[in-house]
Amino acid sequence: MKRLTMVLVFIALGAAVAGGYWYWQQSQQSASDGAKAKGKGAKGAKGGRGGPLTVKAARAVVKPMPVLIEAVGTVEAEQSVQVRAQVSGVLQSVAFREGDKVKAGQLLFQIDPRTFQAQYNQAVAALARDRAQLENARAQEQRMEPLLKREFITRQEYDVAVTSAKSLEAVVQAGQAAVEQARIQLEFSRIVAPISGRTGQLAVKPGNLVVASGGGVPLVTINSTDPVLVGFSIPERQLEELRRYQGEKDIRIEILPDRAGLPAAIGKLVFIDNTVTPQTGTVLLKTRVDNTKELIWPGQFVNVRLVLTVEPEAVVVPEVAVQPGQDGPFVYLIGAEDKVEVRPVKVARQVGGEIVIASGVKGGDHVITEIPQALRPGGTVKVSDGTESAEPRKGKGGKKGEGKGGKKGEGKSDGKTEGGKADTKAAPK
Repeated sequence: MKRLTMVLVFIALGAAVAGGYWYWQQSQQSASDGAKAKGKGAKGAKGGRGGPLTVKAARAVVKPMPVLIEAVGTVEAEQSVQVRAQVSGVLQSVAFREGDKVKAGQLLFQIDPRTFQAQYNQAVAALARDRAQLENARAQEQRMEPLLKREFITRQEYDVAVTSAKSLEAVVQAGQAAVEQARIQLEFSRIVAPISGRTGQLAVKPGNLVVASGGGVPLVTINSTDPVLVGFSIPERQLEELRRYQGEKDIRIEILPDRAGLPAAIGKLVFIDNTVTPQTGTVLLKTRVDNTKELIWPGQFVNVRLVLTVEPEAVVVPEVAVQPGQDGPFVYLIGAEDKVEVRPVKVARQVGGEIVIASGVKGGDHVITEIPQALRPGGTVKVSDGTESAEPRKGKGGKKGEGKGGKKGEGKSDGKTEGGKADTKAAPK
């Protein structure tokens, strides 16, 4: 019985192995047939792709472009004052709101003045007493002078009267100084704005005791917001060029909160540091700009653009047309018969979304601005609608209204085609 069971088990295992092998062969055959069919389909598709690629392109233009130095700067208040108490006392009132604009001399805080008023009154009273005593001493001196001449009194008695008068004169002068000091202390109880500007956060509320000291948190900080300074740094290699143009004329400096936007303020160079920062190899510069509308704020990071001069005839292409390469930047150019060619270029500078080309491209050249994956040098392309920045090109036939074939009505002209669509083919070189 056991022998029969083992035979049946071996038969079952053999059948399973044979079935698996057959299934694996069928799968391999199916995969091979699918690959062949796919290859044929790919060949057919390749054979059917004979038309030109559609690309977006633009013309290189010649126009005036500025020669710039660009940097990132920080807005600084031209004047910034930390307001502190000069006398100690209870803060009685605050005469402004946080963030208000204030003028120089405007009342900001009032410290309880009663103690200082009493000290002032006391000093005034003491001065009045000393003046009365001085007047009496002078009168006594005047009465004793004729008596001395008649020898009714001794010289010593007269000298005592003179000395007493002079001593009281000094006491009166000290009293006057005490009155002035008390008056100053009383005035310090009224804290006024030392400069015009905008107030910051209030550090002490009314009812708190303020202490006259050099340290601690200031009552409030006032920053002047018009005009303001903008500090920025440039590489030391650009300093020579900057100073050369600075000697010719005033350099225009534009402040742009957004690099792609319009300038928020325009100023002139007011400061060049007298040393190069060794750690960064840069030089600190500052410009003063009007900020009447407060478009920029102290502490804000801004883009700074120094316009050194303007190049009258610069060749300009869109930024997207210039491609990076191992041997340097290049552009895809649409040449004769709408063929693509690779043209190495030398970039002079970038201004916004435009690039100034020093060499490699001339005005009117047709550069591709959107690069398809299948684009290859020597391939034929056509320009999609609405991307050509130059004027519509003329046909090649030489006669008005003739297309490429030279016969009237044949090919594409600079008018409308038979189907009513505008010609979008690139201009041949």
